[in-house]
Amino acid sequence: MVGDEMDPPYERPPLSKDYLSGDKNFERILIRPEKFWNERNIDLLLGRRAVSVDADAKHIALSDGCLIGYRKLVWATGGEPRRINCEGSRLGGVLYVRTRADIDRILEQLPSTRHVAVIGGGYVGLEMAAVLTKLGKSVTVLEAVDRVLARVAGEQLSRFYEAEHRSHGVDVRLGARVECIEGIAGKATGVRLAEGPVVPADMVIIGIGIVPAVAPLLAAGASGSNGVAVNNFCETTLPNVYAIGDCALHANEFADGSPVRLESVQNANDMATTVAKAISGDAQPYRAAPWFWSNQYDLRLQTVGISTGHDHAVVRGDPATRSFSVAYLKAGRVIAIDCVNSTKDFVQGRALVTGRATPSLDHLADVGVALKELAQGRDTREEGSVS
Repeated sequence: MVGDEMDPPYERPPLSKDYLSGDKNFERILIRPEKFWNERNIDLLLGRRAVSVDADAKHIALSDGCLIGYRKLVWATGGEPRRINCEGSRLGGVLYVRTRADIDRILEQLPSTRHVAVIGGGYVGLEMAAVLTKLGKSVTVLEAVDRVLARVAGEQLSRFYEAEHRSHGVDVRLGARVECIEGIAGKATGVRLAEGPVVPADMVIIGIGIVPAVAPLLAAGASGSNGVAVNNFCETTLPNVYAIGDCALHANEFADGSPVRLESVQNANDMATTVAKAISGDAQPYRAAPWFWSNQYDLRLQTVGISTGHDHAVVRGDPATRSFSVAYLKAGRVIAIDCVNSTKDFVQGRALVTGRATPSLDHLADVGVALKELAQGRDTREEGSVS
Protein backbone atom coordinates (compact mmCIF):
# COMPACT_ATOMS: atom_id res chain seq x y z
CA MET A 1 0.00 0.00 0.00
CA VAL A 2 1.31 3.38 -1.03
CA GLY A 3 0.13 6.56 0.69
CA ASP A 4 1.29 10.15 0.52
CA GLU A 5 0.61 10.75 4.23
CA MET A 6 2.98 9.65 6.98
CA ASP A 7 0.16 8.10 9.00
CA PRO A 8 -1.19 4.56 8.55
CA PRO A 9 -4.74 4.24 7.18
CA TYR A 10 -7.35 6.04 9.26
CA GLU A 11 -10.96 7.19 9.02
CA ARG A 12 -11.39 10.67 7.56
CA PRO A 13 -14.99 11.52 8.61
CA PRO A 14 -14.10 11.93 12.32
CA LEU A 15 -11.45 14.54 11.47
CA SER A 16 -13.95 17.40 11.27
CA LYS A 17 -15.97 16.04 14.19
CA ASP A 18 -14.57 13.89 17.00
CA TYR A 19 -10.85 14.41 16.30
CA LEU A 20 -11.10 18.19 16.05
CA SER A 21 -13.26 18.39 19.17
CA GLY A 22 -10.87 16.18 21.12
CA ASP A 23 -13.51 13.51 21.77
CA LYS A 24 -11.33 10.91 20.00
CA ASN A 25 -7.55 10.70 19.81
CA PHE A 26 -5.83 9.56 16.65
CA GLU A 27 -5.45 5.93 17.73
CA ARG A 28 -9.22 5.64 17.98
CA ILE A 29 -9.77 6.61 14.35
CA LEU A 30 -7.18 4.22 12.90
CA ILE A 31 -8.79 1.72 10.54
CA ARG A 32 -6.62 -1.01 12.07
CA PRO A 33 -3.91 -0.97 14.77
CA GLU A 34 -0.49 -0.36 13.26
CA LYS A 35 0.66 -3.91 14.02
CA PHE A 36 -2.21 -5.29 11.91
CA TRP A 37 -0.41 -4.51 8.65
CA ASN A 38 2.89 -6.15 9.64
CA GLU A 39 1.14 -9.25 10.94
CA ARG A 40 -0.41 -9.77 7.52
CA ASN A 41 2.74 -9.01 5.54
CA ILE A 42 1.29 -5.83 4.09
CA ASP A 43 3.97 -3.28 3.28
CA LEU A 44 3.00 0.33 3.99
CA LEU A 45 4.99 2.77 1.88
CA LEU A 46 4.06 6.03 3.59
CA GLY A 47 4.97 9.57 2.74
CA ARG A 48 5.22 8.71 -0.97
CA ARG A 49 2.99 9.65 -3.87
CA ALA A 50 2.30 7.71 -7.06
CA VAL A 51 3.27 10.18 -9.79
CA SER A 52 2.90 8.09 -12.95
CA VAL A 53 1.51 4.82 -14.27
CA ASP A 54 2.92 2.75 -17.13
CA ALA A 55 0.06 0.46 -18.11
CA ASP A 56 2.14 -1.40 -20.70
CA ALA A 57 5.04 -2.15 -18.38
CA LYS A 58 2.66 -2.58 -15.41
CA HIS A 59 4.49 -0.39 -12.97
CA ILE A 60 3.96 2.84 -11.09
CA ALA A 61 6.59 5.46 -10.31
CA LEU A 62 6.65 6.99 -6.84
CA SER A 63 7.65 10.49 -5.80
CA ASP A 64 10.94 9.15 -4.38
CA GLY A 65 11.91 7.63 -7.75
CA CYS A 66 11.02 4.07 -6.79
CA LEU A 67 9.28 1.85 -9.36
CA ILE A 68 6.74 -0.73 -8.23
CA GLY A 69 5.44 -3.44 -10.54
CA TYR A 70 1.92 -4.81 -10.32
CA ARG A 71 -0.33 -7.53 -11.65
CA LYS A 72 -3.42 -5.69 -10.42
CA LEU A 73 -3.48 -2.03 -9.42
CA VAL A 74 -6.18 -0.51 -7.21
CA TRP A 75 -6.30 3.29 -7.32
CA ALA A 76 -7.87 4.59 -4.10
CA THR A 77 -6.43 8.10 -3.93
CA GLY A 78 -9.58 10.06 -3.13
CA GLY A 79 -9.03 13.72 -3.80
CA GLU A 80 -7.37 16.91 -2.70
CA PRO A 81 -9.12 19.98 -1.30
CA ARG A 82 -10.26 22.36 -3.99
CA ARG A 83 -8.15 25.49 -3.62
CA ILE A 84 -9.69 28.91 -3.49
CA ASN A 85 -8.42 31.16 -6.25
CA CYS A 86 -8.32 34.72 -4.97
CA GLU A 87 -5.84 37.27 -3.69
CA GLY A 88 -4.64 36.35 -0.22
CA SER A 89 -5.29 32.64 -0.59
CA ARG A 90 -1.73 31.82 0.48
CA LEU A 91 -1.71 33.88 3.66
CA GLY A 92 -0.99 32.23 6.97
CA GLY A 93 -4.17 31.10 8.68
CA VAL A 94 -5.84 30.02 5.43
CA LEU A 95 -6.41 26.31 5.99
CA TYR A 96 -8.04 23.27 4.40
CA VAL A 97 -9.65 20.11 5.78
CA ARG A 98 -8.70 16.75 4.35
CA THR A 99 -5.94 15.06 6.37
CA ARG A 100 -4.89 14.60 9.96
CA ALA A 101 -2.08 17.08 9.35
CA ASP A 102 -4.66 19.66 8.22
CA ILE A 103 -6.60 19.32 11.46
CA ASP A 104 -3.42 19.37 13.53
CA ARG A 105 -2.51 22.70 11.92
CA ILE A 106 -5.92 24.05 12.85
CA LEU A 107 -5.53 22.81 16.43
CA GLU A 108 -2.09 24.42 16.70
CA GLN A 109 -3.49 27.80 15.72
CA LEU A 110 -6.72 27.69 17.71
CA PRO A 111 -5.30 29.14 20.97
CA SER A 112 -4.46 32.41 19.19
CA THR A 113 -7.70 32.46 17.15
CA ARG A 114 -10.86 34.37 18.07
CA HIS A 115 -12.67 34.76 14.76
CA VAL A 116 -13.03 32.00 12.16
CA ALA A 117 -14.46 32.38 8.66
CA VAL A 118 -15.56 29.14 7.01
CA ILE A 119 -15.86 29.44 3.24
CA GLY A 120 -18.33 26.81 2.04
CA GLY A 121 -21.62 25.63 3.55
CA GLY A 122 -21.44 21.93 2.73
CA TYR A 123 -21.10 19.05 5.17
CA VAL A 124 -17.47 19.76 6.07
CA GLY A 125 -17.94 23.49 6.46
CA LEU A 126 -20.96 23.12 8.73
CA GLU A 127 -19.32 20.37 10.79
CA MET A 128 -16.28 22.59 11.31
CA ALA A 129 -18.51 25.51 12.25
CA ALA A 130 -20.35 23.39 14.83
CA VAL A 131 -17.19 22.13 16.53
CA LEU A 132 -15.39 25.49 16.49
CA THR A 133 -18.44 27.19 17.97
CA LYS A 134 -18.48 24.58 20.71
CA LEU A 135 -14.80 25.41 21.33
CA GLY A 136 -15.73 29.03 21.95
CA LYS A 137 -14.77 30.62 18.65
CA SER A 138 -16.75 33.28 16.81
CA VAL A 139 -17.65 31.62 13.51
CA THR A 140 -18.96 33.04 10.24
CA VAL A 141 -20.04 30.69 7.44
CA LEU A 142 -19.81 32.16 3.94
CA GLU A 143 -21.85 30.31 1.32
CA ALA A 144 -21.85 31.53 -2.28
CA VAL A 145 -25.35 30.30 -3.18
CA ASP A 146 -28.69 30.99 -1.53
CA ARG A 147 -28.68 28.09 0.93
CA VAL A 148 -26.34 25.70 2.72
CA LEU A 149 -26.13 22.02 1.72
CA ALA A 150 -27.51 23.04 -1.67
CA ARG A 151 -25.65 20.29 -3.52
CA VAL A 152 -26.80 17.44 -1.31
CA ALA A 153 -30.18 18.28 0.25
CA GLY A 154 -33.53 19.95 -0.36
CA GLU A 155 -34.52 23.41 0.78
CA GLN A 156 -36.42 22.25 3.88
CA LEU A 157 -33.29 20.66 5.32
CA SER A 158 -31.11 23.60 4.30
CA ARG A 159 -33.32 26.09 6.12
CA PHE A 160 -33.44 23.87 9.20
CA TYR A 161 -29.64 23.73 9.44
CA GLU A 162 -29.26 27.43 8.76
CA ALA A 163 -31.58 28.15 11.69
CA GLU A 164 -29.78 25.65 13.92
CA HIS A 165 -26.38 27.19 13.29
CA ARG A 166 -27.69 30.70 13.83
CA SER A 167 -29.29 29.62 17.11
CA HIS A 168 -25.82 28.53 18.26
CA GLY A 169 -24.34 31.91 17.40
CA VAL A 170 -22.92 31.17 13.95
CA ASP A 171 -23.17 34.05 11.49
CA VAL A 172 -24.47 32.31 8.35
CA ARG A 173 -24.20 34.50 5.25
CA LEU A 174 -25.78 33.33 2.03
CA GLY A 175 -25.00 34.62 -1.44
CA ALA A 176 -21.60 35.61 -0.06
CA ARG A 177 -19.13 35.99 -2.90
CA VAL A 178 -15.52 36.16 -1.74
CA GLU A 179 -13.45 38.88 -3.38
CA CYS A 180 -10.19 38.36 -1.51
CA ILE A 181 -8.63 37.40 1.81
CA GLU A 182 -6.98 40.31 3.57
CA GLY A 183 -3.97 40.09 5.84
CA ILE A 184 -1.21 41.85 7.70
CA ALA A 185 2.40 40.69 7.84
CA GLY A 186 1.57 37.51 5.94
CA LYS A 187 -1.31 36.51 8.25
CA ALA A 188 -5.01 36.49 7.40
CA THR A 189 -7.11 39.11 9.15
CA GLY A 190 -10.38 38.94 7.28
CA VAL A 191 -12.39 38.02 4.20
CA ARG A 192 -13.56 40.77 1.88
CA LEU A 193 -16.85 40.04 0.15
CA ALA A 194 -17.89 41.35 -3.22
CA GLU A 195 -20.75 43.11 -1.46
CA GLY A 196 -20.64 44.10 2.18
CA PRO A 197 -17.99 44.74 4.82
CA VAL A 198 -14.87 42.70 5.55
CA VAL A 199 -15.56 39.64 7.72
CA PRO A 200 -12.92 39.60 10.49
CA ALA A 201 -11.06 36.30 10.67
CA ASP A 202 -7.83 35.18 12.34
CA MET A 203 -8.40 31.83 10.64
CA VAL A 204 -10.04 31.08 7.29
CA ILE A 205 -11.11 27.50 6.62
CA ILE A 206 -11.83 26.53 3.03
CA GLY A 207 -14.43 23.82 2.44
CA ILE A 208 -15.46 24.06 -1.21
CA GLY A 209 -15.13 20.43 -2.27
CA ILE A 210 -12.38 18.22 -3.58
CA VAL A 211 -10.56 17.62 -6.84
CA PRO A 212 -10.23 13.88 -7.59
CA ALA A 213 -6.60 12.75 -7.53
CA VAL A 214 -6.49 10.91 -10.85
CA ALA A 215 -4.00 12.87 -12.99
CA PRO A 216 -1.48 9.98 -13.31
CA LEU A 217 -4.20 7.59 -14.51
CA LEU A 218 -5.59 10.04 -17.05
CA ALA A 219 -2.06 10.77 -18.27
CA ALA A 220 -1.60 7.01 -18.75
CA GLY A 221 -4.64 6.91 -21.02
CA ALA A 222 -7.50 6.09 -18.67
CA SER A 223 -10.88 7.56 -19.56
CA GLY A 224 -12.38 10.21 -17.32
CA SER A 225 -12.59 13.89 -16.52
CA ASN A 226 -14.07 14.72 -13.14
CA GLY A 227 -12.67 11.47 -11.80
CA VAL A 228 -11.55 8.30 -13.53
CA ALA A 229 -14.27 6.33 -15.34
CA VAL A 230 -14.93 2.78 -14.13
CA ASN A 231 -17.36 0.03 -15.16
CA ASN A 232 -19.70 -2.02 -12.97
CA PHE A 233 -16.73 -3.96 -11.59
CA CYS A 234 -14.75 -0.77 -10.84
CA GLU A 235 -12.33 -1.43 -13.72
CA THR A 236 -10.83 1.55 -15.50
CA THR A 237 -10.18 1.49 -19.24
CA LEU A 238 -6.56 0.58 -18.46
CA PRO A 239 -6.05 -3.20 -18.27
CA ASN A 240 -5.76 -4.61 -14.73
CA VAL A 241 -6.30 -1.19 -13.15
CA TYR A 242 -9.23 -0.57 -10.82
CA ALA A 243 -10.37 2.62 -9.08
CA ILE A 244 -12.56 3.02 -6.00
CA GLY A 245 -13.95 5.68 -3.71
CA ASP A 246 -14.14 9.44 -4.12
CA CYS A 247 -12.11 9.44 -7.32
CA ALA A 248 -14.15 6.81 -9.21
CA LEU A 249 -16.66 8.10 -11.77
CA HIS A 250 -19.30 5.45 -12.22
CA ALA A 251 -22.82 4.96 -13.56
CA ASN A 252 -24.96 4.69 -10.45
CA GLU A 253 -28.48 3.29 -10.73
CA PHE A 254 -29.60 5.49 -7.84
CA ALA A 255 -28.64 8.54 -9.91
CA ASP A 256 -30.68 7.38 -12.91
CA GLY A 257 -27.55 5.69 -14.26
CA SER A 258 -25.77 9.02 -14.72
CA PRO A 259 -21.99 9.07 -14.07
CA VAL A 260 -21.32 10.31 -10.55
CA ARG A 261 -18.56 10.45 -7.96
CA LEU A 262 -19.78 9.62 -4.47
CA GLU A 263 -17.75 11.09 -1.65
CA SER A 264 -18.67 8.73 1.16
CA VAL A 265 -17.11 6.00 3.27
CA GLN A 266 -19.90 3.60 2.34
CA ASN A 267 -19.20 3.98 -1.36
CA ALA A 268 -15.46 3.45 -0.88
CA ASN A 269 -16.03 0.33 1.21
CA ASP A 270 -18.57 -1.18 -1.17
CA MET A 271 -16.35 -0.50 -4.18
CA ALA A 272 -13.42 -2.07 -2.36
CA THR A 273 -15.50 -5.21 -1.81
CA THR A 274 -16.44 -5.25 -5.50
CA VAL A 275 -12.78 -5.05 -6.54
CA ALA A 276 -11.65 -7.67 -4.02
CA LYS A 277 -14.23 -10.13 -5.35
CA ALA A 278 -13.32 -9.39 -8.97
CA ILE A 279 -9.62 -9.94 -8.34
CA SER A 280 -10.27 -13.17 -6.42
CA GLY A 281 -12.42 -14.60 -9.24
CA ASP A 282 -15.86 -13.97 -7.77
CA ALA A 283 -16.82 -10.94 -9.86
CA GLN A 284 -20.08 -9.27 -8.84
CA PRO A 285 -21.23 -5.89 -10.17
CA TYR A 286 -21.30 -2.90 -7.86
CA ARG A 287 -24.80 -2.19 -6.61
CA ALA A 288 -25.29 -0.33 -3.38
CA ALA A 289 -27.72 2.36 -2.27
CA PRO A 290 -25.58 5.39 -1.33
CA TRP A 291 -25.77 6.57 2.24
CA PHE A 292 -24.15 9.46 4.09
CA TRP A 293 -24.08 10.92 7.57
CA SER A 294 -23.13 14.13 9.35
CA ASN A 295 -22.94 15.13 13.02
CA GLN A 296 -23.53 18.78 13.91
CA TYR A 297 -24.13 19.79 17.55
CA ASP A 298 -26.53 17.14 18.89
CA LEU A 299 -28.01 16.52 15.46
CA ARG A 300 -27.27 13.32 13.58
CA LEU A 301 -28.16 13.53 9.91
CA GLN A 302 -28.40 10.22 8.04
CA THR A 303 -29.18 10.09 4.34
CA VAL A 304 -29.91 7.23 1.99
CA GLY A 305 -30.20 7.72 -1.76
CA ILE A 306 -29.44 10.71 -3.98
CA SER A 307 -31.97 13.54 -3.94
CA THR A 308 -30.63 15.35 -7.02
CA GLY A 309 -33.39 15.93 -9.53
CA HIS A 310 -36.30 15.36 -7.14
CA ASP A 311 -39.60 16.99 -8.05
CA HIS A 312 -41.33 16.64 -4.68
CA ALA A 313 -40.31 16.59 -1.03
CA VAL A 314 -42.36 15.38 1.93
CA VAL A 315 -41.52 16.41 5.49
CA ARG A 316 -42.21 13.63 7.95
CA GLY A 317 -42.52 14.92 11.52
CA ASP A 318 -42.00 18.38 12.97
CA PRO A 319 -38.57 20.02 12.50
CA ALA A 320 -39.27 22.03 15.66
CA THR A 321 -38.86 18.81 17.66
CA ARG A 322 -35.40 18.36 16.08
CA SER A 323 -36.36 14.82 15.06
CA PHE A 324 -37.83 14.49 11.57
CA SER A 325 -37.22 13.23 8.04
CA VAL A 326 -37.54 14.56 4.51
CA ALA A 327 -38.40 12.12 1.74
CA TYR A 328 -37.59 13.06 -1.85
CA LEU A 329 -39.58 11.77 -4.81
CA LYS A 330 -39.20 11.86 -8.56
CA ALA A 331 -42.13 10.91 -10.78
CA GLY A 332 -43.83 9.51 -7.69
CA ARG A 333 -40.99 7.24 -6.60
CA VAL A 334 -38.92 7.72 -3.44
CA ILE A 335 -35.32 8.38 -4.48
CA ALA A 336 -33.82 9.56 -1.17
CA ILE A 337 -34.57 10.30 2.45
CA ASP A 338 -32.82 12.62 4.92
CA CYS A 339 -33.28 11.69 8.58
CA VAL A 340 -32.44 14.07 11.44
CA ASN A 341 -32.21 12.32 14.80
CA SER A 342 -34.46 9.62 13.34
CA THR A 343 -32.49 6.43 12.98
CA LYS A 344 -35.65 4.35 12.72
CA ASP A 345 -36.71 6.23 9.58
CA PHE A 346 -33.22 5.86 8.16
CA VAL A 347 -33.16 2.10 8.68
CA GLN A 348 -36.69 1.52 7.38
CA GLY A 349 -36.47 4.16 4.65
CA ARG A 350 -33.65 2.36 2.88
CA ALA A 351 -36.15 -0.15 1.49
CA LEU A 352 -38.27 2.69 0.10
CA VAL A 353 -35.28 3.93 -1.88
CA THR A 354 -33.97 0.58 -3.07
CA GLY A 355 -37.47 -0.62 -3.93
CA ARG A 356 -38.39 2.58 -5.83
CA ALA A 357 -41.51 2.73 -3.71
CA THR A 358 -44.50 4.88 -4.74
CA PRO A 359 -46.28 5.49 -1.44
CA SER A 360 -49.21 7.71 -0.63
CA LEU A 361 -47.94 11.18 0.20
CA ASP A 362 -50.32 11.47 3.13
CA HIS A 363 -49.09 8.25 4.68
CA LEU A 364 -45.47 9.11 3.91
CA ALA A 365 -45.89 12.30 5.93
CA ASP A 366 -47.70 10.51 8.79
CA VAL A 367 -45.24 9.55 11.54
CA GLY A 368 -47.87 7.11 12.80
CA VAL A 369 -47.31 4.99 9.70
CA ALA A 370 -44.06 3.02 9.84
CA LEU A 371 -41.91 3.36 6.74
CA LYS A 372 -41.43 -0.40 6.68
CA GLU A 373 -45.16 -0.75 5.99
CA LEU A 374 -44.88 1.58 3.00
CA ALA A 375 -41.80 -0.27 1.78
CA GLN A 376 -43.71 -3.55 1.86
CA GLY A 377 -46.20 -2.10 -0.60
CA ARG A 378 -49.21 -2.11 1.71
CA ASP A 379 -49.89 1.52 0.83
CA THR A 380 -48.66 1.83 -2.76
CA ARG A 381 -50.57 4.06 -5.19
CA GLU A 382 -53.37 4.86 -2.85
CA GLU A 383 -55.25 8.14 -2.95
CA GLY A 384 -52.84 11.06 -2.56
CA SER A 385 -49.91 9.37 -4.30
CA VAL A 386 -47.93 11.13 -6.99
CA SER A 387 -48.74 10.06 -10.52
